[in-house]
Amino acid sequence: MISSINGTVRSIKTDRLIVEVGGVGMSVLVNTATSGSVSMGAQVQLFTTLVVREDSLTLFGFLNDEARALFELVQTVSGIGPKVALSILGALSPQDLSRAIASEDVTSIERVPGIGRKGAQRMILELKGKLSELSSTSLYAGHVAPWRENLMGALISLGFSPKESDNAITAVQARLSSSGQDPSTLSMSELLKDALASGKSSRG
Repeated sequence: MISSINGTVRSIKTDRLIVEVGGVGMSVLVNTATSGSVSMGAQVQLFTTLVVREDSLTLFGFLNDEARALFELVQTVSGIGPKVALSILGALSPQDLSRAIASEDVTSIERVPGIGRKGAQRMILELKGKLSELSSTSLYAGHVAPWRENLMGALISLGFSPKESDNAITAVQARLSSSGQDPSTLSMSELLKDALASGKSSRG
């Protein structure tokens, strides 16, 4: 999976950047906050997520790792895809979204284009407890255990959606917990093998 790119900005539009990396121009979808903070010809580092579909490969980029992690997390909510997730991060900072979910502030979330009141309520229900309270000066406080985050990244790179990945990982965690095993003590290859088996069964 392409997890980051570092190159020269060659084109700026409100919803995408063209970044030249090693002589290749890479099209990266971004939100308006990101496109408005870069300048033509400048060097930029973007933390990226590659979304794989049957008919497309789409790269989404963010200025920091916490925004990317949150982008992947909100897609585990039912009905939220990458475009809406990008819109959420364009309207709310990771800190603002974390506070809104912790305080169940439906009004702030439903202002995001494509969400609405029911979507905001569903986000609060499904993300409550998965986000740590953030301040403007703090680092992202780890919404999930490192093993879970790494495993989700591996599954997404193999073509699983964030929702499918989350379901597979939750099944793995439940199985290991029932047998008294700690997922963090297992190797990534063991976890991935188990998650792939879970993912295949859930996909039918």
